Amino acid sequence: MQPSVDDVADDFDNLSINSTATTATTATTAIETKRSTSSCSETTTWTTSSIASSSAKPHAPSHDPCRDAIRRVQSENATLSLEDLRFVRRLGSGDIGSVYLVVLKGSKGCMFAAKVMDKKELLTRNKEERARIEREILETLDHPFLPTLYATLDTPRWSCLLTEFCPGGDLHVLRQNQPDKHFDEAAVRFYASEVVVALEYLHMMGIVYRDLKPENVLIRSDGHIMLTDFDLSLKGDGSTSKAHLVSDQNPPITNPSEEYPNDPPPFATSSCILPDCIAPAVSCFHPKHKRKKRFDRRGTLQIVAEPIDVRSMSFVGTHEYLAPEIVSGEGHGNAVDWWTLGIFIFELFYGVTPFKGVGHELTLTNIVARALQFPKEPTVAGQAKDLMLQLLIKDPTRRMGSTMGATAIKHHPFFDGVNWALLRCTKPPYIPRPVAYRESAGADDGTEKPIEFY
Repeated sequence: MQPSVDDVADDFDNLSINSTATTATTATTAIETKRSTSSCSETTTWTTSSIASSSAKPHAPSHDPCRDAIRRVQSENATLSLEDLRFVRRLGSGDIGSVYLVVLKGSKGCMFAAKVMDKKELLTRNKEERARIEREILETLDHPFLPTLYATLDTPRWSCLLTEFCPGGDLHVLRQNQPDKHFDEAAVRFYASEVVVALEYLHMMGIVYRDLKPENVLIRSDGHIMLTDFDLSLKGDGSTSKAHLVSDQNPPITNPSEEYPNDPPPFATSSCILPDCIAPAVSCFHPKHKRKKRFDRRGTLQIVAEPIDVRSMSFVGTHEYLAPEIVSGEGHGNAVDWWTLGIFIFELFYGVTPFKGVGHELTLTNIVARALQFPKEPTVAGQAKDLMLQLLIKDPTRRMGSTMGATAIKHHPFFDGVNWALLRCTKPPYIPRPVAYRESAGADDGTEKPIEFY
């Protein structure tokens, strides 16, 4: 059951907030509120996320209007209470919660996206761990193409994450609005390049995203992207990935004295988990072909921080974007993000995913058994096709990015001309028109309908 705006607002009534001491790097506000019921008293806790200084999150903008508005409300009222927030409408629903548009009162329409999760439902469906991981990830992120967590809210019934609102909608809706429901090469290159550096940062932080798809790529007001939805992400035990200094001509070597193992990858002999009624026409994974190493002394040194030791056996993701190693049940790691990048680029170019079948079972069969094929229309350049072919190699040990991560992908000819250091200065192919609060406000009638704002 998805909560309505009225349900959320009613549950938060009568909260009072008391500010606590502010440290040099954070300003944290906590509530200790007693609400009497017929049988017991409930304690509700509201905690604003760390209002980080430049030393805590050096890449955060120094004058964030939304954060400034929160500070202003705190300074004027001495506290930040729920009465300062107006729940406007539901923007969309996910597997573990619903997202609402909320406005900070007195801020001239400063809007946020609030992800609200029902704690009882999380417990019943065994989703508490996913909600916890998403919260922990959001608290650590500091990147221009990833969300900013402004506040967290916990009541006996609800758990809420307050993040930034993206008025441009998501790439799925934007693609549907294109003349032929697909993007041109320049637009694909722009969006793919920003996704690459976002994934690079996540991998550096020891996080495997696992849920890349156009619906999870939002468009900010300036036209640049923001990845969202981290409840399926895989977080390593360590705080960050171990960095390697490597040549861009060769994969990373942790210890120069160690040689690569000669054992074949587990996928060369493993069998796939497929529907009983369907048998693959070809082997699930191409056998590993030994290729002569080409050493080029002109290769430059690169720093690679890829979470190659993070592994999982979970079956998670969107069917059309699942990597073969997830379908096979053999375990997966960082390489799944580069597979989903290949599917993502394919969909932006062609408007469809490459392995979609008439049902989920046939889709999964196609993922592990069918060779990648390109539609005749629209016409796509050979360099783009080559990139997709290398990202969509079924054997994860041979897939582009599996060892050298984004470093290898950035050097592909498809991205020639991309100034990786100044991506934020690149003009986006689409800049959403300014959205006023009155345009976004609307009654939440509880019915499901297409939502372009998230």
